[in-house]
Amino acid sequence: MIAPEEERVLKTHLVEMFGHISSMRREFAALQGDSKGSFATMTDTLDAIVENTEAAGNAILESMETIGASVAKLQSIDDPTAASACDEIVDSTNKVFEACAFQDLTGQRITRVIKSLQFVEDHINRLVRMWGKEELARLAAELAVQSGPDLMQGPQRSSVAISQDDIDKLFA
Repeated sequence: MIAPEEERVLKTHLVEMFGHISSMRREFAALQGDSKGSFATMTDTLDAIVENTEAAGNAILESMETIGASVAKLQSIDDPTAASACDEIVDSTNKVFEACAFQDLTGQRITRVIKSLQFVEDHINRLVRMWGKEELARLAAELAVQSGPDLMQGPQRSSVAISQDDIDKLFA
């Protein structure tokens, strides 16, 4: 059995998390023009980002392959200047191919974010059902009087923001 004070602390944390999730939903909905602001809409949007990034990556790769084929034709010309220019183009196209790995990494990271959002929402909803909406609404109203700082910071300068490595560790 949980002691009353421990239960209050747990409920307080639950209300705070639920409030932040609700705030995220509203902010996301405002950006998307969606009145529901649900995680389902967020995950759909993130899935669309993955799909669009994949399509853009594929278009880039196909264009680079076409450029490569054109360069191969030019390389058959016996001209040292043209050969040198072709080598430079091949080097640059190889760098573009390497850079296109962003698409796969983006997809993996967004998929982890989606799964994390769904996990958090599922567990918070279970806790809300367990303790009852009325009890948590009462506690939320009580906490609103004592509200703290807004932790939603939005995009930050790289010198201030959490590093990508730290974020990846959270989702590992």
